[in-house]
Amino acid sequence: MSYIHLMKEDIVNEYDWEGNIDLLNIVLLGVTNEVPKREERYELHRLISTLLSNEIEAEEKLNMIELEYQIPVSEELREEVNLMCNLSEGIEERAAEKTLRETNKKVITNMHRKGYTLEQIAEIVEIKPEEVGKIIEEESMSV
Repeated sequence: MSYIHLMKEDIVNEYDWEGNIDLLNIVLLGVTNEVPKREERYELHRLISTLLSNEIEAEEKLNMIELEYQIPVSEELREEVNLMCNLSEGIEERAAEKTLRETNKKVITNMHRKGYTLEQIAEIVEIKPEEVGKIIEEESMSV
């Protein structure tokens, strides 16, 4: 964890700043897939890693919040944690779909270049020949 804050440094003339130098504070917190061990110095890391983890179910997250951090689990908090879990699953699914689409485009384009027919390509990638034709057309225009 790093703490980054503003510091006064006079470049041209010395001036006594009347504002709050520490008004803007940035905290960088490195979060990994592994939830840190239960130690006082890792408390914030552990809480945030738990909340953002894709591998821990919502109910287990709520139990940790309540038991380890003595944070009362209200219905509103329960809904927010469930929403957050569903959101991360949705992001993963969209990323997987995008990767599959991009891979299919490459496969379709390569097969077309090698002389496969639209029907052969469609059968292999399991989409309609019309869709194969659209993809080939789009890819040929983007080159």
